[in-house]
Amino acid sequence: MSITRCLALLLLLPACLHAAPAAEQWFTVLLDGRKTGSLELRREARDGAVVTTQKLDLELDRDGSRVAVQSVDTATEKDDGTPLAFSSRSRFSGADVVVKGTVRDGRIEAVIHSGGEAHQRQLDWPTDALLAEGMRLAARRAGLMPGTRHSMLAFQPAALEAMRLDAVVGDAEPVELPGGTLRLHPVRQAMRMGGATLDIQTWVDAEHDVHKMVMPMLGVELTLLACDRACALAANQPGDIFARSLLRSPRPLSRGELAGALRYTLEIRGDGDSAGFPDTHHQAARRGDGHWRVTVDAAGAAGHSNAPPRAADSAPSEWLQSSAPDIIALARRAVGDAEAPAARMQRIEAFVRGYIQDKTLGVGYASALEVARNPQGDCTEHALLLAALGRAAGVPTRVVFGLAYTPSFAGQEQVFVPHAWTEAYVDGNWQGFDAALAGFDAGHLALSIGDGDPWRFYAGLDLIGRLAIRGIEPAGRD
Repeated sequence: MSITRCLALLLLLPACLHAAPAAEQWFTVLLDGRKTGSLELRREARDGAVVTTQKLDLELDRDGSRVAVQSVDTATEKDDGTPLAFSSRSRFSGADVVVKGTVRDGRIEAVIHSGGEAHQRQLDWPTDALLAEGMRLAARRAGLMPGTRHSMLAFQPAALEAMRLDAVVGDAEPVELPGGTLRLHPVRQAMRMGGATLDIQTWVDAEHDVHKMVMPMLGVELTLLACDRACALAANQPGDIFARSLLRSPRPLSRGELAGALRYTLEIRGDGDSAGFPDTHHQAARRGDGHWRVTVDAAGAAGHSNAPPRAADSAPSEWLQSSAPDIIALARRAVGDAEAPAARMQRIEAFVRGYIQDKTLGVGYASALEVARNPQGDCTEHALLLAALGRAAGVPTRVVFGLAYTPSFAGQEQVFVPHAWTEAYVDGNWQGFDAALAGFDAGHLALSIGDGDPWRFYAGLDLIGRLAIRGIEPAGRD
């Protein structure tokens, strides 16, 4: 059971900062007031081009397991902000994903390295999208007059996507920093990503250099403060944020109830109107009376969602390398002589449950191929391997992020924990399969659905820390 997608999304931070004209700038990173890491920004101008490098290092604890997260993003642009090339390296406890791309004539030529495999992608450069220097220049052109609003498309190399960033400037105010107090302009930024909005508050000086940033994460604040190198690289104080992501159940749930259908009454703190829950074959969500009511049916037919699979649901990807020989070989072992898609997935589910014998929270976020070669991890590793083997066996699959009920976890009783599982398109419906637990049941609340790429799940992560379960009752099946 994992919140490592949160760790992945923390890597978005550098794209919201603009490197200062100076050669180097350092930040200390605080999570809920505890020093958790550092961020380094470098900007170098040479031969009519600007190279911006942004390096983020984090250390977090998950129920006693230390998880290291690192990202290094580099953008190469002309001095007027025209994009030329980019690269991104994301590391989760030793598992690397490297993206390299060039921009030419409105097209991107990219190569993604993951799990020892290289994937080439060609796509259009999003119109008006900007990298680091282009964002810095656009912000300077907009100015700092209080009330000024501006918008830009911030290209995220790790996700190969541009995300809308809207900003509004406030009145200058004194801001305390490790090196003293500065008078800075607050700039509120809203980034639209993964079906939700990430609110970011920054404070900038007259040159538009960022000195402070605050954003929500799991119900607490993630803060970046500009300081000198020694301050940024001082010893970390990792805190266990995993406990904050656990959601208490209002009552114990029996095996019989979990095997049937349950109706949840949910409350969302903050902006609950903009949030939502996906309707699936197992789940139906309705908004009313200030609460969400979500019905989950272990047998299906709750939401009556029957959307057919897309071509991408059967294709290999950077995280689900279903065409890799190792994955194909495992799929054949798992499936045996089963022919029907449902039977194939049942065998694959049981196979993955036994294949990953080292059940550990110490793996940050591994791709399916990495898990096939090194079978260890938590729910995300089970879900990604299960989805990849399903695709290799000819069954469309997708990955679901949400919450799952457990009678006890990490010293707490009757809780819902952040969890990932797999859906496979069998018998004309998207059916749930869970290799990390005993199987799919009505204790699974889906928050978002994707392809295993951690960038696609912010809509679900946005709810973690803001969600409360006010009631659970049996629901009759129609």
